[in-house]
Amino acid sequence: MERKEYSAGMVKLSFWFSEFRKVIQLLNSGKTLPEIKEMNLEENIFSAPTEARSIQIFNTISTRVKALDPSFYRLFEESDVLNQKLITLVAIMESDTLFFDFMYEVYREKLIIGVDEITDSDISIFFKDKQLQNERVAKWTDYTLKRLGNCYKTLLMEAGVLERATKVRKIRKPILDKTLEDKLKENHMGLTLHTLMGVR
Repeated sequence: MERKEYSAGMVKLSFWFSEFRKVIQLLNSGKTLPEIKEMNLEENIFSAPTEARSIQIFNTISTRVKALDPSFYRLFEESDVLNQKLITLVAIMESDTLFFDFMYEVYREKLIIGVDEITDSDISIFFKDKQLQNERVAKWTDYTLKRLGNCYKTLLMEAGVLERATKVRKIRKPILDKTLEDKLKENHMGLTLHTLMGVR
């Protein structure tokens, strides 16, 4: 993955699974991203409440889509919903460096040591470490970090790898389809695969 500067922009964003699926379907039907951008402006294809939100959704989804090799687009449509959600999660990881690091350093580590929950203190410790390592993160307020932590938990719940219903945030180890596993390997995305599987 391309390492970008850490960003707290995720606080304004969502998992946007159905929107991601719509863009993938349109790409698979032969549309280009510029054509989809135009369609979105003319038809509000995501049913967003405002034009600004509609543009934000498209910009976010297109960044996520472009973070994946195009060979993932066909695989997405051939996969079941669980694996479609995992591909969406992978696209978010690949397009947001801080979220990738959270997944690698917190989520993966939990799977490796056999602890099946993510606590608020796990998230706080992750951000405190990043504040020590990174000047940019050091300037973020506690309020921003709290919102970002909540956002990360929501993304994991939407992706189906963290339970929703209980107060304890139990991790659900994902079961990757063999074709998705192979696709990650083909595209030299071993770190991403190890993160999802909980492998050293």
